[in-house]
Amino acid sequence: MSEFKYSNQLINEISPYLLQHAHNPVNWYPWGEEALQLARKLVKPIFLSIGYSACHWCHVMEHESFENEEIAEILNENFISIKADREERPDIDEIYMTAVQLMTKSGGWPLSVWLTPDLEPFFGGTYFPPEDRWGRVGFRKILLQIIQLWQQRRGDVLKSANQLTASLYQVNQVQSVDIQLDQSLWKSAFKSADQRFDERHGGFGSAPKFPQAMELSFLQRYNFHTGEKRMLEIVEKSLQGMATGGIYDQLGGGFHRYSTDERWLVPHFEKMLYDNALLTITYLEAYQTTKNTDYADIARATMDYVLREMTSSEGGFYSSQDADSEGEEGKFYVWQKDEIESVLGKEEASLFCDVYDVSKEGNWEGKNILHLRRSLEGVAKEYRLPLSELKERLEDDRQKLFEVRSRRVPPGTDDKILTDWNGLMISAFCKGYQVLGDRKCLVAAQKAVDFLLKKLYIGDRILKTYRNGKSHLNGYLSDYALLIGALIDYYESSFQWTDLEKAIEINQLMLQKFWDETSNGFYFTPVDHERLIVRTRNPYDNAIPAGNSVAVHNLLKLSQFTGDFTLKEKAEQAIKLYLSKIQRSPSGFAVLLSTLDYFWGKPKEIVIAGDRKSEKTQEMMATVHEHYLPNKILAYADPSLLNKEEKLLPVLEGKVSTDGQAKIFVCENYACQSPFTTRQEFENFYDSLIQH
Repeated sequence: MSEFKYSNQLINEISPYLLQHAHNPVNWYPWGEEALQLARKLVKPIFLSIGYSACHWCHVMEHESFENEEIAEILNENFISIKADREERPDIDEIYMTAVQLMTKSGGWPLSVWLTPDLEPFFGGTYFPPEDRWGRVGFRKILLQIIQLWQQRRGDVLKSANQLTASLYQVNQVQSVDIQLDQSLWKSAFKSADQRFDERHGGFGSAPKFPQAMELSFLQRYNFHTGEKRMLEIVEKSLQGMATGGIYDQLGGGFHRYSTDERWLVPHFEKMLYDNALLTITYLEAYQTTKNTDYADIARATMDYVLREMTSSEGGFYSSQDADSEGEEGKFYVWQKDEIESVLGKEEASLFCDVYDVSKEGNWEGKNILHLRRSLEGVAKEYRLPLSELKERLEDDRQKLFEVRSRRVPPGTDDKILTDWNGLMISAFCKGYQVLGDRKCLVAAQKAVDFLLKKLYIGDRILKTYRNGKSHLNGYLSDYALLIGALIDYYESSFQWTDLEKAIEINQLMLQKFWDETSNGFYFTPVDHERLIVRTRNPYDNAIPAGNSVAVHNLLKLSQFTGDFTLKEKAEQAIKLYLSKIQRSPSGFAVLLSTLDYFWGKPKEIVIAGDRKSEKTQEMMATVHEHYLPNKILAYADPSLLNKEEKLLPVLEGKVSTDGQAKIFVCENYACQSPFTTRQEFENFYDSLIQH
């Protein structure tokens, strides 16, 4: 006999988020033909609820409304109720999130949308309390009002839904514009960032405050080209604010999703794989630029966190960790002062609590979120301690507290593996290997690459998600693009030729499935995808980089590698579709702006030649990797594979080291300088690039 009173159609799903709702009294269906046909047959409106496993307010709405038997009865009698995991079905989420934003001027999760049986939206919102509360209309009241509308004014409802669907169609129409590609676009983006920058705490805007790693990376890139110090000030203030704040897990490493306040103290405690991938890259870039080892330490600790808690035995990376544990948001992460004293002893706890702002009263709801309230240099001076000794003591303290914390009930982990998010994390580990020289980063990247190619590259398609031995769902543009980008990054780290071959192969597949021959751009869904009410092509960066922007960047790099200039032509065509949108809203296009910089910025072709096993060749590779040089491709002239590689990679032609001597070739448009044979020669070349 089942221990559960109820079970519904979600019971056989793979997604942890859907499985969380499998025993609600609501008769949930997953998105699919069974539910859609039933809605058409019974002429019932659809209630579509979209969320994700780590979403705190999704859990709240489930507990308050979807576990409520009275509300479930209303839903079951009058609606076809469909649950969707936004991380598995970003296509559905994008369509109906846009619809809700058009209706309400805001959005978020849980996303609650009501559709006609033809899938056209007519009403929507986000979280609703079960009854009227906090100025929000209660969910029960809304259901009853919609039932009345459907029964008494269905014609008006259908007309409104049709008009909204027409608006969705218009949102996804694009037209190429002939705007000159010059620095005015970058300057307007910088001006926008400067106007939104929080001078006191770093970051952009006020509460809630998101990390905005992609925009920070763009500013670092622009600083590299212009020498504009203000950009680097914005980047460093933001990175330091996050690293010392509660948004960063001071004991376990890794970043929470966002800060609920403007000073980075109180996080929304969920941890997402993509945030940690993107921030790892940004901190490593900052270390390359400034040589401030604090940035390297944060990146290293973040990657250690992912390896420890977010990596499957098969090599893929999990999606997220919940904000809640034991039914309370943040319970796993916060401390009482007496707990810390019991672990460290009163004397040592006094120092630790002073550094990390721990008090008996607490700094958040009677508890303490660990954060650095002042510089360690200042603390060392006050306590008359050498800075190195202070750091050693705090490291020892953190390790003891971490061990105690590890015995608490942990937040739930969403252990599904998503192709696009994994692509981002592979790129982060590749960057970690390149910049820090830590081989475990390369090993992690290799295992994940092998896993994705084995489990999620099936036949002629990339699949979206994997869990418990099952791969399913069509991949989207972001899955193809971020996997291709990861394969390029991995080749530039390991120089394993087969991975670049795979990148070229999957890129051709992506063009076949997503390229629009009419308007010369990318759709978000493949040509053989199920038919939805609109085929979207959202170009804006969101929580992850826009698939369109990453795809364009890949086209530019693969064009350089292969000499196939039709790829560069397609990249330019795709860029021109969105130039007017970039002008209106530059902050939404940080990755495409970085890609534009690559297109416009005379990227280099760098080839390393020599005996791979020699210390000198390894030194040359490390020399190139440790420098921040964003606009480049990097290849290795491997003598054992040269005949095969030269046919596909003209950049390698004539670069093999016949005498075995290690060399660095730096080329632009395949015109090369004399090869560098010492580290200092490359250093001198690099210095010439950054003289402004």
